[in-house]
Order: sequence, then structure tokens, then C-alpha cells
Amino acid sequence: MTNALYRTDLPLPNRRQGKVRDIYELPADSNGKPRLLIVATDRLSAYDVVMPTAFPGKGRLLTSISMKWFRWIEQNPALGLKHHVLSTSSADLPVPEADRKALDGSIMICRRSKVVPIECVARGYLAGSGWKEYQKDGTVCGIKLPAGLKQCDKLPEPIFTPATKEDVGHDENISFERACELVGEGLMTRLRKVTLDLYKQAHDYARPRGIIIADTKFEFGHAVDGSGKPTDELLIIDEVLTPDSSRFWPLDIYEAGRDQESFDKQYVRNHLETLVAAGKWDKTPPGPEIPEEIVANTILKYKEAHDRLFA
Repeated sequence: MTNALYRTDLPLPNRRQGKVRDIYELPADSNGKPRLLIVATDRLSAYDVVMPTAFPGKGRLLTSISMKWFRWIEQNPALGLKHHVLSTSSADLPVPEADRKALDGSIMICRRSKVVPIECVARGYLAGSGWKEYQKDGTVCGIKLPAGLKQCDKLPEPIFTPATKEDVGHDENISFERACELVGEGLMTRLRKVTLDLYKQAHDYARPRGIIIADTKFEFGHAVDGSGKPTDELLIIDEVLTPDSSRFWPLDIYEAGRDQESFDKQYVRNHLETLVAAGKWDKTPPGPEIPEEIVANTILKYKEAHDRLFA
């Protein structure tokens, strides 16, 4: 695959590599506030394993989708939420011109924050690991649900299911009470409300545009001051409401009681499940190479989600 941004190695300090994003420190802004550079690469992770195959253009699509949602949040003061993005222009980077050109469309220059080490998950439909747990125990992440629900049914009300945030390995679903023990009851109560409010409004925005947002996860942090100390200013960070962080289903063919078609990386997971069933992979690193057809169709699905939501 050509023109893929699988890995970056920029002349900037404190490089960190997540599953999909590369992160660097930048000089403080004119007001002395610390900044970060976040690069959305063309890597894809599934089952918390980074695939060795690049998905060309994926990083740009994710950045564009996130930025459109961030602007939507800005224009929705009822949410009372701020985000961390300062700029998406590669021209603002202190790197060589060749690097700027390669990064164009894939970056966010952001306020630095102290990350809350909890993934804030909102679930509006009974899918994925939640469906498996419900079949066994009648619960999702320990939350009791009504009997008789079908696969992919809409829940009576969206539920909040926090998880630990792991850079390597599997994120772990935890109870709300455990999350409170880790970061404080006051903060988690606020994050639960913000997460559910944002999910509900995003779901209602997407539905008339032909997309069901079945579930999603958000990350939050507290902005740091000029000395690097966290403040009380809460920011939504990282990506938001993308096909990487959410389940997007086409409304026109949605039907409870079965797996759904999707605009997200479930398409890649389905391919990987065939390898697991055949004994060719066991969901541990290294991941298998992904066929070109799967890569191309995945990008088409991401692009269709982008265009339906924001055309």
C-alpha cells in the first residue's frame, strides 16, 4: 500500500506511541499553556492488537470526523463541555516541510491535559461483549437489564459502563463504584452525566442521517497550567464519535435479533474471527496481515460514515 502513514518519527521530544496515535510534546503556546501533537496514523487495532497492515487514509478520515464532532460540541453549549484541540494545521508545526506535507490532515495540536485513566463508555444497544454477558447473566458490565431482550435491541435507556484505559493489552470493564475508587466519586458522577448526555444528543443527531450510534467511548482529561499542574478545567480529549471508538450501524437495514452491518471496524473483526475459527490466529500479537480487499472496503465504510454524518 502506498501513501500510508503507519508510523511517524518526528524531530520532537517525548514521542509516545499508542495503538493508533503517535503523540509528541510541542512548545507552549503564546499564553504559556503546554501543548501536544497528536497524529492519527493509518494503523488499525482490533481486540487490542495493532494490525501490521496499513489502512491508507484512515488517519485523515478519523481526524476529519473527530473535528466535525468537536465543532458540533462547541456549538452545543447545553453540553457544557470543552475540547482540547487548538489547531489542525500542519503549517503550525516546527518540523521540516516534508514532514508537514505527510502529516497534513492527520494531526491535532492540542492543549496538554492530565488524562483521567478511565474510558467512559455509553451503550444504547445490546451488542458485542454486552450481548454475550447478557445471555449468560442478564447483565451488561454488572448492570441488570430487563429479561427478553434480543441481540442488538435498543436498551430502555443508555447505560454507562466505564473501563480501565490501557495503552498495551486489554481494557477491562469495571463497575461505576470501582471507577469512583480509582478517580473519585465526584469526578465519575460528572463524567457519567456528560458521557450519557453527549451520547444521547449524538445519537439523535446521527439517526435522521441514516446512522445508529449503538455505543461509543469517550476520554477526558484536566487541562494543565504553565507549570504542568492539572487544573479543574475538564476537557474531552483524543478522538470522539469515530468508527474506531463507536459502533455505527446503517439505520435502513437495522433489525434486532441478529448481527448488524456496520460502518466501523467490526468489518475487520468479522474477518479476523474467521481466522480465529480456522485456528490461524489467537487474538494475541502479532496480528495477521489484512487482505487488500478488506482494507479497501473498510476505508469505504469509514468514508460513507463521514459523508452521511457531515455531507
